[in-house]
Amino acid sequence: MNHFLQVVQIALRRPLWIVAIAVTALFVGVMWGGNITAIYPIVEVAFRGESLHYWIDLKIQECDEEIARLQEEIAAAGGTEADGPSADGSDREAGTSHRPVRSGQLSQLLVKRDWYLWLRPWILRLTPNDAFSTLLFILSLLLIGTVLKSVALVINSVLVARVAHQTVFELRRRFFAHVLRLELSKPGDEGVAHLMSRFTHDINCIYSGLSVLLGKMVREPLKMLACLVGAAWVCFPLLVFSLLVVPPAAWAIWKLGKLLKRANRRAMEEMAQLYGTLEEALRSLRVVKAYTMEPYERRRFHETSRRYLNKGMRIAVFDALTHPLTEILGMSIISLAMAAGAYLVLNEKTHLLGLTVSSRALTMPELVLFYALLVGAADPARRLSDIFASLQAAMAASDRVFAMLEREPEIKDRPLARRIPRHRRDLVFDHVWFSYTPDQPVLRDINLEIPFGETIVIVGASGSGKSTLLSLIPRFFDPNRGEIRLDGVPLPDIRLRSLRKQIGLVPQEPVLFNDTILNNIKYGSPQATDEQAIEAARAAHAHTFIEQLPQGYNTLLGPMGCGLSGGQRQRIALARAMLRDPAILILDEATSQIDVESEQLIHQALERFAQGRTTIIVTHRLNTIAMADRILLLSGGQIVGLGKHHELLEQCELYRRLFAGSMWELRAA
Repeated sequence: MNHFLQVVQIALRRPLWIVAIAVTALFVGVMWGGNITAIYPIVEVAFRGESLHYWIDLKIQECDEEIARLQEEIAAAGGTEADGPSADGSDREAGTSHRPVRSGQLSQLLVKRDWYLWLRPWILRLTPNDAFSTLLFILSLLLIGTVLKSVALVINSVLVARVAHQTVFELRRRFFAHVLRLELSKPGDEGVAHLMSRFTHDINCIYSGLSVLLGKMVREPLKMLACLVGAAWVCFPLLVFSLLVVPPAAWAIWKLGKLLKRANRRAMEEMAQLYGTLEEALRSLRVVKAYTMEPYERRRFHETSRRYLNKGMRIAVFDALTHPLTEILGMSIISLAMAAGAYLVLNEKTHLLGLTVSSRALTMPELVLFYALLVGAADPARRLSDIFASLQAAMAASDRVFAMLEREPEIKDRPLARRIPRHRRDLVFDHVWFSYTPDQPVLRDINLEIPFGETIVIVGASGSGKSTLLSLIPRFFDPNRGEIRLDGVPLPDIRLRSLRKQIGLVPQEPVLFNDTILNNIKYGSPQATDEQAIEAARAAHAHTFIEQLPQGYNTLLGPMGCGLSGGQRQRIALARAMLRDPAILILDEATSQIDVESEQLIHQALERFAQGRTTIIVTHRLNTIAMADRILLLSGGQIVGLGKHHELLEQCELYRRLFAGSMWELRAA
């Protein structure tokens, strides 16, 4: 609930809209109760063949007569006391005990008569003086009231939708910005599917909950309140007696709400699993088809969907229970009111179970109005039961969304972090250890100094820690132990933007966006001109194939650049890195999908581009190794060899095996 209150606080930052929602909701509530009260003049006046003129005069006359009677009784009671008690003192006691009651009744009658006297000139001026015309007048007012209520309801619904949409817009913006600040996922962390589930399904649940909170949760109670106030005006003690069943029913609904919230949270977790299964299957569709695993994926999706179905049915059962609970509550209230009211009216009683209910016997029109107001209060209660599940789902969704928003990124600027000038000295790894999971180090005691301008190639078997080592340079992760320094400054003391602006990265799986080729090349260098982007494409030997596309550089790529081959995607990614003009260039198997001819041309470009910058390359290609000033050999997360190619061939048995082995030859070919 606390997290959902934070959502409400975001909505409350629009006070003018909130006030407008409250005003329109109040108007709807008042008109709802006011329309129901039209039953009284219809039954009391029109159906008796009378006009409101006659009715108001009759009510004033009745009040005058009753006031005169009570004044006489009070005077008589005072006289009894003055004349002294009778032999047993009974007259004195009777007069004394009834005097406060009669005084209270007299005060109420005086107020009622003043109200009738104030109302009389308005009725005489505005209403007709015959029964049928009076009925038409009342019905016209009822129709006008219904139209006004409907207009206010439309305005209220639009305002609620606007505030809810704006709040969810702010929440999505904040959620996305926060996710971009978080570090890259580690093994065991929640993946993209869980984030997508929160971003779509959970935030949609928050929107639904906020809509009903600002809409029906404001309007319906006000409608109930208007009806209950009217019923209390008719007979307050009878209303209190009728509401005796509310506390136990409210407790049952509260318990049911806790079960609903728990069930919704579990259903959202299953929805995240469903997103994950769907994402994996669709991203790996080529592999699924190649290995004829369609039946397996269908079964896996079926099992995940069935678990979500079971959770959804549990929610449906709890939600369904709220309807009979509220219906039983409403029927119990009305039944109690009808039984008690019928007893009072039919027997002309003013007491119920020994308690004074009314100073006078209720009339049938008053009782009919009382019943109508209770029914009018029951309908909003029924509507509130319909939104119960939405609120519980919104609370559960808020917990999941804010659990992510409250997660602090591990990789962030230190308080005194500073910008640094362009890299020009060295990059140092000082006793660096790193592990994704405790007690399973991926890098072990890495000591390495890379002078500025050097090209170093990192080789090693799969899983030796090559890509992890590269990931520590732009601070995608921080070492568990040890320190990395750039020009003598520890990386955590450098502002992240200042550090990463000096780095150009080409990963093994190049990432392109669903945008034009030109914008993909300029990604990360938005200030660059089109001519500079085209020159970078020439340097990466991508210009020729780009020019052959129907729209050239303005060709729109599909998601992840699916319209290009793997080698073409890598050359565009390389052009993007070149355009950035980084001080440090990082290539992670960046030429693995390029044909031999293109590779030779790119190596020539890289040899020129590497001048005046630090270049770190992970590769298995012979041509790339030939570019290296030094070669770093990793095994089991440790440096087992460092030097030039011929030195390692002479000194390192593992390097000779990698170079001469069949796997190495296959990858180098």
